[in-house]
Amino acid sequence: MAEAHQAVAFQFTVTPDGIDLRLSHEALKQIYLSGLHSWKKKFIRFKNGIITGVYPASPSSWLIVVVGVMSTMYTKVDPSLGIIAKINQTLGTTGSMSNQTKNIVSGILFGTGLWVTLIMTMRYSLKMLLSYHGWMFAEYGKVSRTTKIWMGMVKIFSGRKPMLYSFQTSLPRLPVPAVKDTVNRYLESVQPLLDKEDFKRMKGLAEDFSVNLGPRLQWYLKLKSWWATNYVSDWWEEYVYLRGRGPIMVNSNYYAMDLLYVLPTNIQAARAGNGIHSILLYRRKLDREEIKPILLLGSTVPLCSAQWERMFNTSRIPGEETDTIQHVKDSKHIVVYHQGRYFKVWLYHDGRLLKPREIEQQIQRILDDPSTPQAGEEKLAALTAGERVPWAKARQTYFSRGKNKQSLDAIEKAAFIVTLDDTEQGYNKKDPVTSMDSYAKSLLHGKCYDRWFDKTFTFIVFKNGKMGLNAEHSWADAPIVGHLWEYVMATDSFQLGYTEDGHCKGDTNPNIPFPTRLQWDIPEECQDIIERSLSLASTLANDVDFHSFPFDTFGKGLIKKSRTSPDAFVQLALQLAHYKDKSKFCLTYEASMTRLFREGRTETVRSCTAESCNFVLTMVDPTQPVEKKLKLFKIAAAKHQHMYRLAMTGAGIDRHLFCLYVVSKYLAVDSPFLKEVLSDPWRLSTSQTPQQQVELFDLDRNPEYVSSGGGFGPVADDGYGVSYILVGENLINFHVSSKFSSPETDSHRFGAHLRQAMIDIITLFGLHLNAKK
Repeated sequence: MAEAHQAVAFQFTVTPDGIDLRLSHEALKQIYLSGLHSWKKKFIRFKNGIITGVYPASPSSWLIVVVGVMSTMYTKVDPSLGIIAKINQTLGTTGSMSNQTKNIVSGILFGTGLWVTLIMTMRYSLKMLLSYHGWMFAEYGKVSRTTKIWMGMVKIFSGRKPMLYSFQTSLPRLPVPAVKDTVNRYLESVQPLLDKEDFKRMKGLAEDFSVNLGPRLQWYLKLKSWWATNYVSDWWEEYVYLRGRGPIMVNSNYYAMDLLYVLPTNIQAARAGNGIHSILLYRRKLDREEIKPILLLGSTVPLCSAQWERMFNTSRIPGEETDTIQHVKDSKHIVVYHQGRYFKVWLYHDGRLLKPREIEQQIQRILDDPSTPQAGEEKLAALTAGERVPWAKARQTYFSRGKNKQSLDAIEKAAFIVTLDDTEQGYNKKDPVTSMDSYAKSLLHGKCYDRWFDKTFTFIVFKNGKMGLNAEHSWADAPIVGHLWEYVMATDSFQLGYTEDGHCKGDTNPNIPFPTRLQWDIPEECQDIIERSLSLASTLANDVDFHSFPFDTFGKGLIKKSRTSPDAFVQLALQLAHYKDKSKFCLTYEASMTRLFREGRTETVRSCTAESCNFVLTMVDPTQPVEKKLKLFKIAAAKHQHMYRLAMTGAGIDRHLFCLYVVSKYLAVDSPFLKEVLSDPWRLSTSQTPQQQVELFDLDRNPEYVSSGGGFGPVADDGYGVSYILVGENLINFHVSSKFSSPETDSHRFGAHLRQAMIDIITLFGLHLNAKK
């Protein structure tokens, strides 16, 4: 038990000659290095806080301004227009300073004030410039002179070498649209989905709302928008995510897959070693704010970075009425789940981060551990998969004291959770359909007790070396997790690599203490609650019908040649596929981001429009000429792009109506219009996963290193959930989900319709071009 001995800094015994003190030098060394590491992190945070706090200026610019002011003073020029003299006069009342000292202090104070004023002016100017969104609505591929001048001014006021959070205070606030504008857009969006009588009734409700109750609710919302940083995000997080009392597994959590075709090693411990180390390298970059902020329009327009703040060391905590998000500043350990047992693994040794080979060694020790699960331990995480109220009550009753509290704290305060899955998953050329569907379901819900669904993410490594993530949704949206995941896959493949025999590079270290088992004392009553939660979660998981498939007939390269937005193309293909699948149209949700604004998250693009319906009806009519189909496609695509741009620039429909509804609930007033709007089900819920760091993979040189993307469960019981990622120029990966229990849906059937719809639409352009020739 050498490790246990080293864990104690000193021991003492009482003898007739006095106290015999025996110090453990190894333990004292580790304590010293741990403290040194903590102080380094505090210093880096302090330094970054200063740099970000004065952005777009720099700390060194203070010295330049002060020296400039002092220089003009010595040339008998007063740059302050008398302010320095007044400061000097005020300092003279103290009677404790010489004239020279007063002059120097006065110059420094004025210079500092001038410097702060310049910073605030630059920051305000940048905020005003970033409030302009005319560039979003320009014709594709064309940049006007006005936009070029605007871009130049943005770059002038943006400073140099921005850090992750540098632009936060310069981002504009999300604007509150006019009630009548939102109501009119809503009516336009539902008109193709309602018959004449229903639309007439809804129009009456909408007009009454926009004249009577709407302006009253809008006044409170305007007040909030002036006071709060973002008038939507806090209510969206609380009421859409944290107050939901149903299971978050399948219904809220989502997943990210590994590279589609490449498997760099079949050794589970080795893949975990590189994967964990890559995640920790990303965390270190995040702590140091070295991750570059996402910039659009030729590295000009910044997106909000607030969602990165709670990526690590964070967990969702269940409550009876509402959950909360618990975030700690730092965590020096992870928790690993394997075959029903939880292990705590320290991430640092000798004051440094564990190397990949050392992490592989720790993971292998867990895989080789012959111990069995304690009573109630194996299926404990099923509590996070079921209803929230039983989990909240169980947590309060059985996990609020003693060893259970200590072990639960270790999980909830871990940097993240790792699951060593005992199944083999991933794309299989011999059976591509079944293998990808199984992979998707495993990542989404697993066995319902081998992923800790409350953590920001669970890193999953399968027996054959394939890996993936299961992510909780309340703390951030998928692009944030996607950014991490792109870095992890690229770092694993191109920077860390493996030896010829598949192990992590480097050497093992026998001096690192073994991972330690978390200890539990779970009574039978709690085990019964776990079993009930597992039963509910298993029913939910078994009902999920998943179809994940790569579409490689063509990709965005060919779509762009047709001078069409790739996203609009896919969305119209989804509309065509859905109509072929159900012979009707439905309310369609596409997630758009609002991160052009401070603390922005998402907005809804209502992809089913009158224009898209006209196009689809023409497509399914074989008597219609190609030219007409193509014309209606272009009109529908242009409409979709316009709606997407409106959503991104704060002129969407659903978040505004949602917040008006929240205000109505606070005021205890009933709105039939808002109640009906928010009760409409989204029977087709879609989302594109963006590729944000294309340069990491260089697909021209490494064409096989393509991402599989990720997916989510169906939003409606009788609907579809569709996620897609456009990879490189020639591949689109789709993830389609539905429920077996619905007689109206079939994910594989929808996938077949979607493939054909993609081909049918691209063929329009070929037929049209051939006809013109």
